[in-house]
Amino acid sequence: MTFETVLRDHLSRYPAMQVQDVYKLIHQAAMGSEHAVSNMAGVRQWMERELAEMGVGPDEPVMDPISEDGQILRVHLRPFVAQGGDPELLLNAFIRTANEFHGDVDVLKKYWNIVTGMDYFPPAEMVEFVESVRTQNYPAVHHSPEYERLYRPAYRVVWQKFIL
Repeated sequence: MTFETVLRDHLSRYPAMQVQDVYKLIHQAAMGSEHAVSNMAGVRQWMERELAEMGVGPDEPVMDPISEDGQILRVHLRPFVAQGGDPELLLNAFIRTANEFHGDVDVLKKYWNIVTGMDYFPPAEMVEFVESVRTQNYPAVHHSPEYERLYRPAYRVVWQKFIL
């Protein structure tokens, strides 16, 4: 699978994606779960709250490969739970991914160049956004308010080997 395939799939599934949502996808695909998890109780409470409050959302696959090699996945909570998935297993996979997967900024840049070459967003908007995150050393970002409102994202980013 190519990253362009991943991106086209997401753009067709989530047509209101903004530049920051694409960057978030790229960041997760290249860097994994945003950062190491040190507060286990907080991560558990976050997941419990999200499971209780997630409500309905778009039709999504349970496991959604987001990296070219298919090793980094978004596991969507709604279908995961609906198919009888164990939230504790997913939580543990998320924590292990956050603590053990070491991302690669060069991969992030490679994926960003792929997106830029697709001409999906205005070039000036792409340049402005990437310059703002580059000066901050490519941090994780939140989804755009529009994406949050329309798609109500509820997922965990995990390394495939910890969930399958």
